[in-house]
Amino acid sequence: MHEHLDALEERMQQLQQAMRRAQLARDNEQIKQLRSELGRTQRAWDALFAQAEEGEESNASDRGENNASAQETPAEPPTLLPAREQVHQVLTLLAVPAAPKLISTVHEAFFAGGLAPSRLTSLRRDEERSYRSAPGARPYYLCPALTSDLLSPARGLLTVSTWPLEQRIVGPLSARVHFLTSALNIADAAERLDTAALPLPVRQLLVRYAQNIPGAQPPIAHSGPVGAPLDLALLRRAAEDELTLHTASDTTTRTQAAARARSQLDTAALLFGGSFQSARGLRSVP
Repeated sequence: MHEHLDALEERMQQLQQAMRRAQLARDNEQIKQLRSELGRTQRAWDALFAQAEEGEESNASDRGENNASAQETPAEPPTLLPAREQVHQVLTLLAVPAAPKLISTVHEAFFAGGLAPSRLTSLRRDEERSYRSAPGARPYYLCPALTSDLLSPARGLLTVSTWPLEQRIVGPLSARVHFLTSALNIADAAERLDTAALPLPVRQLLVRYAQNIPGAQPPIAHSGPVGAPLDLALLRRAAEDELTLHTASDTTTRTQAAARARSQLDTAALLFGGSFQSARGLRSVP
């Protein structure tokens, strides 16, 4: 019985950590769900503890055997959330379309538990099947970004259905704009942590961003005690400066594509893109 109490205590700790992560992502709906599950887990612990207390004397030997078994073969920690909800947390933090590898990396840095990119392989197809079988049954769907020219699914990029259509469209400059925007949003999330002692995965992620933005890294001579130098304020300024060069053109492209999409696509296609056969007729150029 004690191993079950241990598992419940570990579960409560994981849920509390997940609530903090959801707070960083400003995901109030996720916080509500996690708090509800935490309450149920606490009640289960209370009931099990009372049962263990009543049988303390009669089951002493059994408890010893169970404890020894639990130490030899510890249970694998349960997954906190379904993969789709873990992806939703990350996309909410990034606020831009993202590939599975980036989603996995950001999740490892900021959220509890692991999220392997392989778990996302069939996720988009599953989401589309769910929508077409019962449209609107879920509060959100994970759907592909749409290309600005064909209004078809962009390969390997996931978005959230509740985002404005313009935010779910990608044009020729969008990859760079999204990279810079996600750098800013990750920096924001990092600043809500203890910036004096950032977790290593967060620091490594930010350094990789800084290495790919001109002027975002301080001189090597000023590097910190761990790894490459990192200056969040410098990273933010460099990303914002480059964004000013691309944002207007990218926004115009995506806004025009969104207007075409609304006039040419049905509700499902606005989320999951037009078919390959129909895409040729939706091109923005003759």
